[in-house]
Amino acid sequence: MFQTIHIYHTNDLHSHFENWPQIATYLKKQRLDNLENGDECYLFDIGDHVDRFHPLTESTSGKANIELLNQLKYDAVTIGNNEGITLSHEDLDGLYDEAVFPVIVSNLYDKDGNRPKWVKPYHILETNSGLKIAVLGVTVYYEKFYELLEWKITNPFESVKSVLDEIRDEADLIILMSHLGISDDEWMAETFPEIDIILGGHTHHVLPHGKRINDCTLACAGKYGQWVGHIEISIQQKTKKIHQVQVELIETNELHQDENTVQWLTKATNIAENVLNEVVVQLDEPLIVDWFADSSFVKLLATGLKEWCQGEIAMVNAGVLLESLPKGGVTKGDIHRICPHPINPCLVKIKGDQLKEVILQARTKTMEQFKLKGLGFRGKIMGRMVFDGVEIDAKRLEDGEEHIQHIRINGQPIDLDRVYCVATIDMFTLGPLYPEISHISEKTYFMPEMLRDVLEWKLKQMSRL
Repeated sequence: MFQTIHIYHTNDLHSHFENWPQIATYLKKQRLDNLENGDECYLFDIGDHVDRFHPLTESTSGKANIELLNQLKYDAVTIGNNEGITLSHEDLDGLYDEAVFPVIVSNLYDKDGNRPKWVKPYHILETNSGLKIAVLGVTVYYEKFYELLEWKITNPFESVKSVLDEIRDEADLIILMSHLGISDDEWMAETFPEIDIILGGHTHHVLPHGKRINDCTLACAGKYGQWVGHIEISIQQKTKKIHQVQVELIETNELHQDENTVQWLTKATNIAENVLNEVVVQLDEPLIVDWFADSSFVKLLATGLKEWCQGEIAMVNAGVLLESLPKGGVTKGDIHRICPHPINPCLVKIKGDQLKEVILQARTKTMEQFKLKGLGFRGKIMGRMVFDGVEIDAKRLEDGEEHIQHIRINGQPIDLDRVYCVATIDMFTLGPLYPEISHISEKTYFMPEMLRDVLEWKLKQMSRL
């Protein structure tokens, strides 16, 4: 005789609530159908549900996201880097105050090495027939960022090993919620054969029918709520061994919207927008953004970055400002709308020869027109790199490229052997955009402040002057 267990999972919604009413429709129906058939069903979220690009998340510090998870009666969640390092310590510590589900993150501690009160290293679910399901959770190992926010994050592999040693004899089925990415999930499956299911996230991978590594099934549902994952597990009741695992992804754009969810989101978003309607500055003149020129608004942001980070020079790409600002009152909502990225200010120390290479690469047509996705960027295009403290003599060629002839730093020719303190943004230090910056060891991140906080501070300063 076999028992059927249904696992439903979401990951990396990133506050794309446009798909949530469809998700609600599907999950509510599936839960009812499963219960009517006498099957067990469980619902998990694998992190990055929260993303402060959305006004509703921004104005509630993510608590609206938790209410949505509560409404659908999630059984457990883990956190992603957006919950973990884009909220202040205080906001993350209180994020799950109203949650009706356990938060499973075995590799997160406070700065003193104590587990936060809202975190569990694992959770045991028991089916009606007595089958015990151990649910584990880990999140990505961004050690430095968590440390700056007064958290301690530990190695996820060591953390999983420790938990497995603890629950090995009390679990019939082991599920790992992993906000680590596909490569680490594959390594987990190879390293820990006792794990039966790995529900993935972080790298937004799409596994339409899952992936088998030895006896472990890997699953992930892409990003932005475009899919919901469903795993049907058939278990032999007498031996409590898995007989069969079937994986599918359900595309949400083909589903009907749940009207109650639509109404709740509409009302909550209206309240959020009212909260963000606070006027923070009055502009006597409009501030114009041009993604392909040294426009005054981006120059203002570069100056603000240099002052905030106390750098010698500053560099920021024009594409981080999505719109111009008209003359008149500027609200918190306006600043959030034009600069929604979860990007932090950063100070790097870089030698002149490496800085020169960065400047040369940044001013290429390819880089200016590059359509960036990820690294916290929520815009459309990189745009021109704009500097404060850097003067460039260049000639525009017929193909649109610039031929840079001279570079001066604060009026002096660039010294290729000197180390410069450059105020910039953290996304240049995280990925392959500028290897000369990402490989630097001397970096200072400013957290929890985001780029829009610097922008608001500089606008207020300019207004007072």
